Amino acid sequence: MAFSDAQAADIRRFCGYPAYGAGAAGFQGWRFFTAYGLLEFRINNLSPEEESVVTNYLATLYQLEDAVPDAGSRLETAQASVWTRNPAELRERMALFDNWRRRLCGFLGLPPGPALGDGSVRLVV
Repeated sequence: MAFSDAQAADIRRFCGYPAYGAGAAGFQGWRFFTAYGLLEFRINNLSPEEESVVTNYLATLYQLEDAVPDAGSRLETAQASVWTRNPAELRERMALFDNWRRRLCGFLGLPPGPALGDGSVRLVV
């Protein structure tokens, strides 16, 4: 069982790597980034058992991703009856979502992509 093109695109996206495009053309892509090449290799060469694990990660990540914009519908409510909005909900949902994205990267054995980072702050001088 191979991943569909949509699943492969979502794996790249969740791992923080840029869009692959129509193929390996031009100056960007896996040929210029070792980790991206490793990601493409893993996407195309996982065992069926490993693909099942990644599919489970995708199912969880889809739910977490959908919950982030949903939290935006409650941002304007500070209190309604006995319900009080968690002011940190959006930040906490994003942190949970990014944590699961990093877990997927860890399972695939590659560093988080440029759009995800490694979760730390670096000072470059």
